[in-house]
Amino acid sequence: MALTPSIPEALRWLCQATSDLQAAHNDVRHCCPNWVLFKVHQALEKALVAAVLCRGEAFEGHGGLMGMAQRLEVEEPELRGLVLDLQWLCDCGMDSKATQYPSYHPFPMTPSEAFPSVDEEEVLKQAQKVLVTLKNHVGRK
Repeated sequence: MALTPSIPEALRWLCQATSDLQAAHNDVRHCCPNWVLFKVHQALEKALVAAVLCRGEAFEGHGGLMGMAQRLEVEEPELRGLVLDLQWLCDCGMDSKATQYPSYHPFPMTPSEAFPSVDEEEVLKQAQKVLVTLKNHVGRK
């Protein structure tokens, strides 16, 4: 389904991004850091889509999170630093695949075992920072 680039559509995506991040908060300290990382990924992906949509551009879905962030940083100077913030989260394990599929880890490890040292609270703080940055950006449009 094609997305209509507009502020209302961007706000709809931000609303879901906020809900996804709340879901990540609900999983903290419940022995499932992979789900926290996955839900953070989902939240920020939606927030980045919102930032693209509010520019009046169709969302094409190419390049993933980092590709969207890099493009937005180039086109929107106030978003400088977005790529670094996302890279920090990726370095912590934020991903849509490795957090879910055993084939991304050496046998016999599963995603639920793969992220034991993740500081979930720090991940959520960083994700909240990115979400607020993107919400503010959309709000200025």
